[in-house]
Amino acid sequence: YDGIHGGFPVNNKQRAMLPNKTRGEFTRNPRKDSEGLSESPDLEFKYADTDKWAAELSELYSYTEGPEFALNKKCFEVEFRTHGIKELTPIRLKVARAILYMAQGTFAECSSEAEVQYWMRYNIFLLLDVGTLSALVELLNMEIDSAVRKPAISLADSTDLRVLLNIMYLMVETIQQDDPADKPEWKIIRETFRAELGSPLFNNEPISVMLFGMVTKFCSGHAPHFPMKKVLLLLWKSILFTLGGFEQLQSIKIHKREELGLPPLSEDSIRVIRSMRAASPPASASDLIEQQQKRARREHKALIKQDNLDAFNEKDPYKADDSREDEDDNDDNDNSIEAETFPLERDEVMPPPIPHPPSERVSFPKGLPWAPKVREKDIENFLESSRSKFIGYTLGNDTDTVVGLPRPIHESIKTLKQHKYVSIAEIQISKEEEFQKTPLSGGEEEVEMSCTELLYQGILPSLPQYMIALLKILLAAAPTSKAKTDSINILADVLPEEMPTTVLQSMKLGVDVNRHKEIIVKAISAILLLLLKHFKLNHIYQFEYMAQHLVFANCIPLILKFFNQNIMSYITAKNSISVLDFPYCVVHELPELTAESLEAGDNNQFCWRNLFSCINLLRILNKLTKWKHSRTMMLVVFKSAPILKRALKVKQAMMQLYVLKLLKVQTKYLGRQWRKSNMKTMSAIYQKVRHRLNDDWAYGNDLDARPWDFQAEECALRANIERFNSRRYDKSHINPDFLPVDNCLQSVLGQRVDLPEDFQMNYDLWLEREVFSKPISWEELLQ
Repeated sequence: YDGIHGGFPVNNKQRAMLPNKTRGEFTRNPRKDSEGLSESPDLEFKYADTDKWAAELSELYSYTEGPEFALNKKCFEVEFRTHGIKELTPIRLKVARAILYMAQGTFAECSSEAEVQYWMRYNIFLLLDVGTLSALVELLNMEIDSAVRKPAISLADSTDLRVLLNIMYLMVETIQQDDPADKPEWKIIRETFRAELGSPLFNNEPISVMLFGMVTKFCSGHAPHFPMKKVLLLLWKSILFTLGGFEQLQSIKIHKREELGLPPLSEDSIRVIRSMRAASPPASASDLIEQQQKRARREHKALIKQDNLDAFNEKDPYKADDSREDEDDNDDNDNSIEAETFPLERDEVMPPPIPHPPSERVSFPKGLPWAPKVREKDIENFLESSRSKFIGYTLGNDTDTVVGLPRPIHESIKTLKQHKYVSIAEIQISKEEEFQKTPLSGGEEEVEMSCTELLYQGILPSLPQYMIALLKILLAAAPTSKAKTDSINILADVLPEEMPTTVLQSMKLGVDVNRHKEIIVKAISAILLLLLKHFKLNHIYQFEYMAQHLVFANCIPLILKFFNQNIMSYITAKNSISVLDFPYCVVHELPELTAESLEAGDNNQFCWRNLFSCINLLRILNKLTKWKHSRTMMLVVFKSAPILKRALKVKQAMMQLYVLKLLKVQTKYLGRQWRKSNMKTMSAIYQKVRHRLNDDWAYGNDLDARPWDFQAEECALRANIERFNSRRYDKSHINPDFLPVDNCLQSVLGQRVDLPEDFQMNYDLWLEREVFSKPISWEELLQ
């Protein structure tokens, strides 16, 4: 088993193909920008549903697939003659390659990348217009059904599947690029294509469910040759195209709130996040060394006085300065994991910071970026505690009666009610409780058969297996994963048949393997986040069902393990060779690759896909733990605070926001010493994260910080989810006495009944035995 590549079984031939880590062929130098983190500029990263179209196209192909571009062109140019040929499979593959060449924009006739992209769109709309999709799905089903386990896995074992998946991915990725200049017939084709992808037209299930089935078949070991990167990319883009991206999610949310009669949102969260500025990262290794020397000189210094603390609090927490005594004091005793499990950061040699000329103080917007929110439950808790304190009795869920309470309490309640926020989830939960209480008088629920609802119904029977399979692949693709005997081989569509013969080829394969893993992490993180967000809007218990199975499958420690690395090196990794990216490689003469050019990589400040993946994983972690005290305690138990603090080194506002959210929910559990030693982090939380008016997150006086029956909390949630799924989707347990009855004789006699074939053959015998041979009392029957 190979420890470098996720621990999958490799034979001697494949082992020789893999790059040698000891020669420096596998890893490449991180970008120079990652050095001197305290002085690094903000990362110019714009979070979106996907990267640029060209980047998304190039990530479909591994560099090992390069020679196949010419083969597709050759198949397109050859005139197919089927006379006298008995075997159909090679012909089908050649035709599929010819169609793939069309979908790739007939690049041999083009002179620029823009021209290739133009003809890609034109050809793909043409292919869809003649009904290519149904044929492709049928062929894909045939390949899935005929999959046979193979002992040694390489690129050649998945040729047919890769060609089909390539065509389908290019179709989905190209069609979803909305261009206002498109012809009206193209817009009709796009909407038809979107409806077909999201509808259960193929085997009575959407295409996404079929792709989920491929994922589980791969993870179970029945089909290890499946090209999993392409399957996951197609699954991600199919979900994105049919359900919608983050802009569409915001529109759906606004529309649903209007339907339910809820007040409009106080702000557009997407715009607020895009306008935020990154905070200064924590101290780098050189700063720590300097602060250790300072601490040695001030061992006997007295405790900080209150006026000094006030002066510290007046400082701008965003300003990049070197006075980090408060946070540095805690770096050595914060948690043992910080000193033991981060050798990359501890041993990192950082150059002294470059002196900068004095510049004007940066002006930050006045006020907080988010409007504060208060839940109905928070108002109830506040009133209950106030009544028991001042009057000595409680009134249950009454939030209007304020008799006997002091005037300041009246003002507090008024302020809380002004900022009360009722979520869609709360309305859905209350409606579900009503359905459970009054199943007969409550009426029948009207379920809108949206694409999200159809997808949930499709994956519901096997959703736990799908979540486990996705997390298994994520674990195998994570850079922190170690060799294990039960690991899966995720490199089936990247390892070539022939082993590399030179150091250069070995280096190229090493870049390809790393890039391959990064793309898989990107696709899985996007799939999980999209599904969680869409299910949460569609119905809260659909979201909770998926979230609970992710938690049961150890998603929380897996994501923390992912971040337990030198995250700055991961975000600034250079695992790409731009001259080999599609469509550049098919319209330009390829320059001669050298070891130096491969080592240097590109000149980008960061890797878009890796930063995108990190933000997605942090958002997933936030969704799993929000308002769940048992899961928040998992963050504390797994010592996530030092891991998350290191992620703050990345100077990107959106990523820092979700890190700070995760730190905020657990501050009350981390103790007074941690809060005292991390005042700068606390200040950043105050300035960047939304406030709940009566949430004592910065102290620990809240009831939620006390011992909690965590198992009971998860069991109660699970019971609610099971009742919801059983009521809405499990029709087998419906009492037949409650089913509607057709009392119209003409209607009943007019129903068509399909009789079994053996009954029709023996109909005369049945008549003789059941009708003619039994006496009938016509007088009694007519009366």
